[in-house]
Amino acid sequence: MVRAPVLARSFARSFARSFAVSLVLSAACTSAWAKVELIAIGQLSGTIGDRSAATAAPLENGAPGNLLGGLGSGLAYAGCDTFVAVPDRGPNAISYNAALDDTASYINRFQTLSLKLEASKGGTLPYSLTPKLLDTTLLHTREPLVYGDGAAAGVGNGAPALNAAHRTHYFTGRSDNFTPTQSSTYPRDARFDPESVRVSRDGSSVFISDEYGPYIYRFDRRTGERTGVVRVPSSFAVTTLSSVGATEISQNTSGRVANKGMEGLAISPDGDTLFGAMQSPLIQDGGTSGGYTRILRIDLRTGKSTQFAYPLTNIGTDAKPNYPTISDIVAINDHELLLDERDGKGLGDNSTAAFKKVFKVDLTGAQDVSQASGAAGLAPYALSKTLFLDIADVLHANGFAYTDIPAKLESLAFGPDIRVKGVLKHTLFVANDNDFVGTVTDTNHPNGIDNPNRFFVFSVDAADLPAYVAQRLAGNDERACRRAHDDDDDHHHHGH
Repeated sequence: MVRAPVLARSFARSFARSFAVSLVLSAACTSAWAKVELIAIGQLSGTIGDRSAATAAPLENGAPGNLLGGLGSGLAYAGCDTFVAVPDRGPNAISYNAALDDTASYINRFQTLSLKLEASKGGTLPYSLTPKLLDTTLLHTREPLVYGDGAAAGVGNGAPALNAAHRTHYFTGRSDNFTPTQSSTYPRDARFDPESVRVSRDGSSVFISDEYGPYIYRFDRRTGERTGVVRVPSSFAVTTLSSVGATEISQNTSGRVANKGMEGLAISPDGDTLFGAMQSPLIQDGGTSGGYTRILRIDLRTGKSTQFAYPLTNIGTDAKPNYPTISDIVAINDHELLLDERDGKGLGDNSTAAFKKVFKVDLTGAQDVSQASGAAGLAPYALSKTLFLDIADVLHANGFAYTDIPAKLESLAFGPDIRVKGVLKHTLFVANDNDFVGTVTDTNHPNGIDNPNRFFVFSVDAADLPAYVAQRLAGNDERACRRAHDDDDDHHHHGH
């Protein structure tokens, strides 16, 4: 039993910490991101196919199996101008079958992109960006996977036809591809909902986190074959599984909330550590009504993990709290991180974007909360955070109506350093998940509006991230990348 004086001291510490956080945020709102500027916007159409012709046949819901969408679920820097992007579980915004949460047998994949910044020629922003799709890589494993038989939903088996043709086993987004007698982190389940991606130090692999498990898998970057499973604590898993997310939530008392699993993934600059961020608090921590979600730190050399409590911002009232969710996390160094905290409002939601902010945290001296649970247990050890960038306000200042800002700005990635007006800057790339919906027609856009895969690029002054360390990637000569950008900058008018 916890005695009252202990609880009183605990809540006093929690209140003091929360008050300190609010003071920091108040100060940060006016100055923290003063030197973070939007420098380029690029896009890829949301109505075209990717480079996997073998998956072009229509899915069960009628959508093309190779529709190029959802790219902003996860974005990772791979050296020079190359990036890797992961779409999530596929085009399930189409009403199809409620027993499957409208998911289909979309084969999971990652896209390799060229995102080269070019000096703008008369544009309103200092750089232009014309993304190019270089390759599409399907995710699979040689080990047999478990697929749903489809009987409960009145549909066919969930195994892709390509399994037999290619003699392998593909991961898919269909929600019934699981083993009911195992927990949700069972690595033989075929269902996979990628949400974030990072490139390994040697450049030959990618780590991908997901929401169904949550899983963290390692894939060969050239072939897409799974080569490793990174162990996630059992407390993150649910034990009663369902193809319907709402049912999973109602039938479990602990573990991740359905569709709100490991949304973010970061890798330390030396490549030895992964940081996974849960989109919302675990069920035992209050679920979507909880105010503290978890950051999981995993040492890839030993497998040892540590957990930290991240305080979500209450954008409701004390009487009726409302918490945003975490969409991604990126490492500044081995102990400082940026997190993308956002609402689900904006283009694609028929609403007005309000809260889309990037916060900075430092894990130095932070308490491991692996053995703690619930808001009361996590609050005394919550990390302090400072506002780094208000994405919605910056986009609005650059001509975007709040109703036109993508609802799902879901990925963060540092890119190559460049020069802006003669000053060397870091770059931060932010992309959206367009839900595989290429055109949106709603009350805010009765005549329809394009909903492409967008890429927003921000420059970051070195003074704003004084301890920034670029990720070490084998075969990536940053000096050569920088020289290429400097050559471009020679032709740029610095008075812009």
